[in-house]
Amino acid sequence: MSIFVQILHLLRKEFTLELRQRYAISGILLYVLSTVFIVYISFQHIGPQVWNVLFWVIMLFASVNAVMKSFVQESGYRQLYYYQLLHPVAILLSKMIYNALLLLVLGAITFVSLSFVAGNPVKDARVFALALFLGSLGFSITFTFVSAIASKADNSSTLMAILSFPVVIPILLLLVSLSAQSIGLLGSESLGEKISLLAAVDLILVAMGMVLFPFLWRD
Repeated sequence: MSIFVQILHLLRKEFTLELRQRYAISGILLYVLSTVFIVYISFQHIGPQVWNVLFWVIMLFASVNAVMKSFVQESGYRQLYYYQLLHPVAILLSKMIYNALLLLVLGAITFVSLSFVAGNPVKDARVFALALFLGSLGFSITFTFVSAIASKADNSSTLMAILSFPVVIPILLLLVSLSAQSIGLLGSESLGEKISLLAAVDLILVAMGMVLFPFLWRD
């Protein structure tokens, strides 16, 4: 089978497992909605700048909870089975694509729920949607690969937070700045530069993962 066909089969497997284990996605949704509710009862008024920061903070921690299980939940016997049948790049890309789709859905739910309780300050929906897409992709790539590394060691959740922190902070800063432009807090002079830089970071992370993951998979 080609890598593309393997990715399609693995994506179907990921969706099937998610439907069977609904408690995982339900727990993440509960985290997002409860966080938004706490924000609602804690702030009498949420300005656009605070709204922007709160949105990405919620997205960041929801992404960690959603993606952390990518490789941690895979047993050693299942990984050995994959090792005999599948290309490691297909495994990595399938999980990155699935997690990116999952984070897009979580981002949409976060946006709708936060807008419901605190208003919608977004003026340029296209720029904000692009920021959400690139952010979901960047979080997915980063946390998926770090999850693969952390699954090989004890205290995987702690190790995942430590390893992902230096990588995800530049992505988060670019996302906050880009979404601030969509809200109207910043000018649009460097909009194309920020989009190009964020897309370049995502591509570099994907390339690094594709190069390094086969060596990690053989371990």
